[in-house]
Amino acid sequence: MRKHNFCAGPAALPTAVLERARDELLDYQGRGLSVMEMSHRSAAYIAIAEKAEADLRELLAVPANYRVLFTQGGATQQFAAVPYNLLGPGGRANFVNTGIWSRKAIGEAIHLFGDVHVAASSEPGGHLAVPRPEELMLSDDAAYLHYTTNETIGGLAFDYIPEARRPDGSEAPLVCDMSSSILSGPLDVSRFGVIYAGAQKNIGPAGLVVVIVRDDLLDRARQDMPSLFGYQALSEAGSMINTPATYSWYLAGLVFEWLKDEVGGLAAMEAINARKAQRLYGAIDASDFYSNPITIPNRSRMNVPFVLSDARLDAPFLAEAEAAGLLNLQGHRSVGGMRASLYNAVPEAAVEALVDFMADFEKRRG
Repeated sequence: MRKHNFCAGPAALPTAVLERARDELLDYQGRGLSVMEMSHRSAAYIAIAEKAEADLRELLAVPANYRVLFTQGGATQQFAAVPYNLLGPGGRANFVNTGIWSRKAIGEAIHLFGDVHVAASSEPGGHLAVPRPEELMLSDDAAYLHYTTNETIGGLAFDYIPEARRPDGSEAPLVCDMSSSILSGPLDVSRFGVIYAGAQKNIGPAGLVVVIVRDDLLDRARQDMPSLFGYQALSEAGSMINTPATYSWYLAGLVFEWLKDEVGGLAAMEAINARKAQRLYGAIDASDFYSNPITIPNRSRMNVPFVLSDARLDAPFLAEAEAAGLLNLQGHRSVGGMRASLYNAVPEAAVEALVDFMADFEKRRG
């Protein structure tokens, strides 16, 4: 019997997707072999890859002047790939610092290129609210502005899309790490130069990253860039410069089909996610036993961290939650407490079960 999985990643996958993958595991569409055993150059696999891209483009309404890439290395590799691809003409990488993942992206750019500009930071306030639009101050030589739309560990999320304007009024490309929020609702892709997202939250299993890049940015790469990082080369090769993460790509395609055909698209998914988050935050806010410190407009719908009024009860809470079939609620090791990740595949019934357990635990232990 499947339990309720609140893991931050690798995260829950839709049951319908897992069941279909199970049914196709040994024999994909009568071909007598698994997708995992197929050549990525075969007509059958090319059809899988092309349909996955078409479905993702439809879900996100990706404009025709954007390339969609399915590559490897996860979002962390993109911390290096983005500056390598965008700093060719010069200039500096600009960042908004809102927590651990944006700091990692900043650190990698410093490691590789030595100099970045932090356009705004939520660190002085303890990463409890994102910088407001008027606080963003790009450098004169900004090559792009990078931000993380949802900080998975801290549960801090942007409530707006930043304007990437240099002091002279010109616009820099906007780059966004959407690993833990992509496909959770509709998105205006045209506002961005580059979007990237690790798969293991809302897209599919680990081992894959989706990159969406505007055509006019494909010729900005540095000459010393590792060849596998190049967006232009990946685009020209259909994301198959080398053997891609074929099974992860296939499963991502099944998730895209599930979102289209069973959920009803991203507007419907957004409504479900809003209900889930409102239910859990409502239970936290109505209690003196549980608390969440994030400023309300910047609370993440995907990752809900919370603490108990007595930290000595953390271990009993986690043990009893697991016994009740509520898995992976321990907060990240860097911050402690609890964290419930409510990605697309986490059903509303799981949130109801969690809220009921929290109320019962508070009644018995509070």
